[in-house]
Amino acid sequence: MAQLNDLEYLKLNKFQRFGIKFVAFFKAIPGWFKSLGLKIWAGLKKFFWNFVHFFKDLGLTFWHGDWKTKVSYFIMGFGSIARGQWLRGILFLAFEVVFILYMIFFGGQYLSRLYILGEVEQSTAADGTIIPGENSFNILLYGVLSLFFIAALIYTWYLNIKQNRIGEEYVKAKKQLTSAKDDVKALVDKDFYKTLLALPTIGILIFTVLPIFFMILVAFTSYDAAHMPPGKLFGWAGFDNFALLFQWTNSDGASFSMTFGQILLWTLIWAFFATFTNYFLGMLVAMLINKKGIKLKKLWRTVLVFSIAIPQFISILFVSQIFSQGGIIDGIFQAISGGTLSFNPWDDAFQARITVIMINIWIGVPYLMLVVTGILMNIPADLYESANIDGATAWQQYSKITLPYMLFITGPYLLTSFTGNMNNFNVIYLLTGGGPKDPDYYGSAGKTDLLITWLFSLAVDNQNYKLAAVVGIMVFIVVAVLSLVVYNLIPSTRNEEEFQ
Repeated sequence: MAQLNDLEYLKLNKFQRFGIKFVAFFKAIPGWFKSLGLKIWAGLKKFFWNFVHFFKDLGLTFWHGDWKTKVSYFIMGFGSIARGQWLRGILFLAFEVVFILYMIFFGGQYLSRLYILGEVEQSTAADGTIIPGENSFNILLYGVLSLFFIAALIYTWYLNIKQNRIGEEYVKAKKQLTSAKDDVKALVDKDFYKTLLALPTIGILIFTVLPIFFMILVAFTSYDAAHMPPGKLFGWAGFDNFALLFQWTNSDGASFSMTFGQILLWTLIWAFFATFTNYFLGMLVAMLINKKGIKLKKLWRTVLVFSIAIPQFISILFVSQIFSQGGIIDGIFQAISGGTLSFNPWDDAFQARITVIMINIWIGVPYLMLVVTGILMNIPADLYESANIDGATAWQQYSKITLPYMLFITGPYLLTSFTGNMNNFNVIYLLTGGGPKDPDYYGSAGKTDLLITWLFSLAVDNQNYKLAAVVGIMVFIVVAVLSLVVYNLIPSTRNEEEFQ
């Protein structure tokens, strides 16, 4: 197909334009992968050269440094203390001492068993006494913690060498070194951000990064109900757990890969409808309330705000009982039919899925109405005045002015809302519990389960932590890929200058 100029393109109808964009999208995919490959290669080269420069810098510092600097390679903080910067030196030395004591009396024993995760199981003596064995969970947890501690030591050791090099250069140049008083003053003045961020950073490392790293490692073990510490040991399983994603048939009749595929498909469908139904209906409600001539606008907004003020889990549990067997809706059906008809959507997969989408609309539309109201008020009124003069219909004004403006402003929100709905645990779990259950699904999964609720079921109900970790990793991969692709396609990031 020959390349169309702007005039030829504008003469095409909407379907022809869509077809051209659709074909261009798929033609661009190889270029995206090529660009991604080049970026990865460039990143690897940069990392390699930074790695080489790092060791070269350490070697030159040791070779050209004085004896104080050389000693600091083995006794952290020695050079700082010898040059009068005793506060820095004591902190470096204290960290090294704490690390050595930790590894000798605690961390070393777990780190040394990390490769095998234990060999001695708990047993029972002839008199019934329980003989403790090794605990694979503790070995993995504290072994990972020790690895983090080692990484922290390496980083602190590098800072120690860097401070020694700077101090030595200052001494050679006959410049005044900072004193302990200057260091303390800096921490509450120009370097106060370091003081403020120190505790949150440590908290993120311990309570966020460490658990994520631990979960990733669990996916490569045999940790499940049959290998539950402290009574039993679990070991490394390599990629066996991930191989189940490509194993279409299982001996027990329930395929993990088939279940994952079905739940992933429903998760994407749910995220799509949960995001865009709320978005467009919320926009519609906001436009109706903002329309000229509508009275009691504040009242309608207040009524919708009240629904947001009620805790979500209370609303969801209440609605779940309304639609359950014997609930209000079921009672109305039975009263009308004389007891011959019943309504319980939670027993049918299709009805349950439609119902949770409809209930999510009821939950999400008020919030979207508030978000959209503020944006609609900022659309320049002269755009609509010009459209009216040109004879544009209401639909044309919406499709050419309102919607493009809204999509541009709320593009990042739509992306985060979509990914958030993929992990929308509350609505599904509190409404249906993942049901109705399907015997052909692996791990007691149900027809309305999302990946996140299935993960919860695998971990809590089935105690299959290894496959729960696999699902967690796959959720991260799916969400990350979708987010990166969509983020680079939305107008908010590609055509920013058009709305400035």
